[in-house]
Amino acid sequence: MLWILLAIVALIIVVTLVLFRVEDLSHLDSHEHPVREGPPSDAHQEVLGRIRELGQSSRGLRGKARLTALRKHMDGLSDGLSLDSEFRANDSPRGEWVIAPGVDTRRRVFYIHGGAWAAGSPRSHRGITDRFSHLANAAVFAVDYRLMPENRYMDGVRDCRKAYAWLLKHGPDGPGEASFVVVAGDSAGGSHTLGLLAWIRDNGLRQADAAVALSPSTDLTLTAPSNRENIRTDPLLGPAFGGLSKIPLPVIWWATLAAFRVSPASAVASPVRGDLRNLPPTLIHASDTEMLLDNARRYTAKAQAEGSPVELHTWAGMVHVWHIFVSLLPEAEEAFEDIKEFLHRVESGSAQPQTTQT
Repeated sequence: MLWILLAIVALIIVVTLVLFRVEDLSHLDSHEHPVREGPPSDAHQEVLGRIRELGQSSRGLRGKARLTALRKHMDGLSDGLSLDSEFRANDSPRGEWVIAPGVDTRRRVFYIHGGAWAAGSPRSHRGITDRFSHLANAAVFAVDYRLMPENRYMDGVRDCRKAYAWLLKHGPDGPGEASFVVVAGDSAGGSHTLGLLAWIRDNGLRQADAAVALSPSTDLTLTAPSNRENIRTDPLLGPAFGGLSKIPLPVIWWATLAAFRVSPASAVASPVRGDLRNLPPTLIHASDTEMLLDNARRYTAKAQAEGSPVELHTWAGMVHVWHIFVSLLPEAEEAFEDIKEFLHRVESGSAQPQTTQT
C-alpha cells in the first residue's frame, strides 16, 4: 500500500509541475526601485480606522452574507465625498461615465476597479475616477465588469475587452473616435489593466496612449517574496489573505485553478508571466509595506528588460490603493499629481522609465 501512496504523490507532483509550469522570477528581485522618503502623514491613522471598519462590517458573517456586507461597505466609500463630476450610467457596456466640468470628451480614461475580482464597483471608486477625469482632462468610463463567484473570472476579462473596444469609438454623448486614451485600474483591476494592454497589442486594436496601475496584482502564483514578508505590515490585505502563507503553494495553485478556471501561471491571470514587449508608457504605484509590492517590482523590471517604457513609483508606509482615500490623505493628492505629471510627459513624448524617485 505504501508504494501505491508514494506513486500517487509522485504523479500529483509531476502533473502539478507540468500543468502550472511556474517559471522562477526571483532574478527580477535584484532590481533597485527607489522609495519616496518620509513617514506617513497623521491622516494615515484615520485611514487605518476606516480599514478596521471595513473588517468589522463583515465580522462574524460567512459565505454570501459576508461578501454582500463587504460589497455594501465598499460602495459606501464614495458617500459624503465632495465631487463635482457628472456620473452617468451606461447600460451597454455596463458601467458609468464620470465627466468633470469642461473636459474634452474625445479624451477618455478606461478605468477598471479593484476588489479582489469579487467586490467593488464604479460607485465605490468614484473618488478615484473623479480625480482621473480632472487630471487627464477626459471623460472616464468605469466599467462594471462581472464579478466572481456569481460569474467566471474570464467573464470579467471579456467585459473589459469588449468595453475597451467600444470606448475607442464611443464617448458619453454617442459615437465618436477617441483622440487620447488611458487605461487605468487598481489592485485586481490593475491586473486586468496590465493584461488588457497585452491583449490589445496581440489583437490589433488601437493601443492606449498610456496606462496607470495602482497597487496591481500581477502574479496569482503568489511566489513574490512580499506576498509573505509584508503580511504584518499590510493592514488591508494582510488580515484578508495572510493566512494563505500557511498553505503550500501547489495547493493554492490547484485551488486557484478550481475557483478561477484559469491557471494562475497563465498570462491572463498573471500579467508578469506574459510577453511584455511593445507596451505603451505605463506608470505603476505601490507601497513599500503592502503584500503586492514585489508584484509591481517584478512586472516593472521584466517590462523594462523587454523594452517597454514602464516605471514604478513607490510610497513609504501607505495602505494598499491609498488613492481611494483622496479626501483624507495628502499622499493620495501627491499620487494623483504624480499621475498628472506622467500623463503630461507621455503627451510631450518624454515618458521614459525613471531611475530615480523625485
